[in-house]
Amino acid sequence: MKNIFIIGSKGIPANYGGFETFVDELVTRRKNDNIQYHVSCLAKDDKEFEYNGAHCFNINVPNIGPAKAVYYDVAALKYCANYIKEHQLENSIVYILACRIGPFIGKYVKQLHSLKCDVYVNPDGHEWKRAKWNYFIRKYWKYSEKLMVKHADLLICDSKNIEKYIQEDYKQYHPKTTFIAYGADTSKSTLLDDDKKLWQWYNEKNVKPKEYYLVVGRFVPENNYETMIREFMKSDTKKDFVLITNVEQNKFYESLKKETHFDKDPRIKFVGTVYDQQLLKKIRENAYGYLHGHEVGGTNPSLLEALATTDLNLLLNVGFNKEVGEIGALYWSKEDGNLACLINKLENIERLKIDDISKKAKERIDKYYSWNLIVRKYEDLF
Repeated sequence: MKNIFIIGSKGIPANYGGFETFVDELVTRRKNDNIQYHVSCLAKDDKEFEYNGAHCFNINVPNIGPAKAVYYDVAALKYCANYIKEHQLENSIVYILACRIGPFIGKYVKQLHSLKCDVYVNPDGHEWKRAKWNYFIRKYWKYSEKLMVKHADLLICDSKNIEKYIQEDYKQYHPKTTFIAYGADTSKSTLLDDDKKLWQWYNEKNVKPKEYYLVVGRFVPENNYETMIREFMKSDTKKDFVLITNVEQNKFYESLKKETHFDKDPRIKFVGTVYDQQLLKKIRENAYGYLHGHEVGGTNPSLLEALATTDLNLLLNVGFNKEVGEIGALYWSKEDGNLACLINKLENIERLKIDDISKKAKERIDKYYSWNLIVRKYEDLF
């Protein structure tokens, strides 16, 4: 029996973001009966429970602000080391998602190696580039990443561009890396075109199927919302720009409103969040196009979902996005007028051309990013 300990996600069942969905899919789609998963869960108690065959252990973390995530990962790592020792497990793997605990990792890697346990790390994206962090936190992220790379037995990168970056920036450590992508759910929404819930949402938001561009994601500067909004406002399209995102008490949202006056353009529609996954999928399927402005890699879950569901995908022209979209998407730059020009061109695009681009995107997701494929690759690796 191979014991795999996964730490760094908030836990399962998945109610949050990318890593949580990944862990949920990994344990739920498990095919190899010789693998036993152990998953850390952020909680307010120390309970243990089973979920789809996985042993889940809660880590009770005090509310200590930004350091909470670091505390959580270190506490979970400590739990793993104790559990492995207590149950005399050999040939185990501890898989750490993200690079939060670099300054503390060395001690635990040494301990785990003495227990014949390897440590794998998923370096995630360029967290140290995110605008939401102040200068000192960004410095910490970069330093922490360096130490995680130094001490990991293997780094599993979900983007080829991230793998290249790790190999080049940290070549002094001779990092051992491999590439396994993030996955996408390729199934269609269970909602029908005339579903009452769907039309209630459309009527409430004053939106019509195939008459809107869509974006789904966190409203943060590095996702290039400013460029997308400014360019959309410059375009001649009669379609709406629907933004599914939480902007409550968001300073960036308020400053952008002052600078761009997007609230004066009736096409720009902030519609809040959609937690019903089948409804969200149907809204994606019915969008005329999807705008994606992420540039802090690696493989973004929202992009995979867009390529799997929406006909036209307009992506910021950076390596992380081109790696995923290839010929199944259209690309824009941050150059003034570039995206507006692309949106205008798409007003007169033939249906056959749209269908061709859409088909290429779906084929690409099916071939390289389906969850069954990703889970199989992980099981082969473990």
